[in-house]
Amino acid sequence: MSDVMSVNGVEYTVIKLLGKGKGGYSYLVERDNCKYVLKQIHHEPCDYYQFGDKIQSEIKDYEQLKKIGINIPKMIDVDIDEERILKEYIDGETIFDMVKNDQMEDIFILQVKEMCALLYPANTNIDYFPTNFIPQNGVLYYIDFECNEYMEEWNFENWGIKYWSKTPEFIQYVKEH
Repeated sequence: MSDVMSVNGVEYTVIKLLGKGKGGYSYLVERDNCKYVLKQIHHEPCDYYQFGDKIQSEIKDYEQLKKIGINIPKMIDVDIDEERILKEYIDGETIFDMVKNDQMEDIFILQVKEMCALLYPANTNIDYFPTNFIPQNGVLYYIDFECNEYMEEWNFENWGIKYWSKTPEFIQYVKEH
């Protein structure tokens, strides 16, 4: 990784790697004293998830979530050739870190359930894993753009909630990672 990455020819200074997901690496970047997230799509194998065209999926999913009314960071730019997405930076700790550090607040469970009330009638699930959520100024944001057709097995109540408190599943995940 270089200290600079570009999106459609515009350069951004890389501050740090924020994380790696199924579809890409997310970096905190800066330009003109403004911070952004730059997602670089990767093509590493993922044994539990099948992808088509990742960059087009990100664009399609973003538009769908925006239409449904989910709090998500704004997609600022997309570089199709380099497979990079520039999006608004939502500053704060993830729900995962809040659970891990015993700082989780019930209000965020209520807010994710409000998201579910919008998503389920739209036949849509999101990735409810707590690393994908950051509260900012008391408002919960889903910082990923991934969404899929609704399946009860993968909804918040049957899967996601297992990781929103110090459950055996959460503790096992922390041990393994």
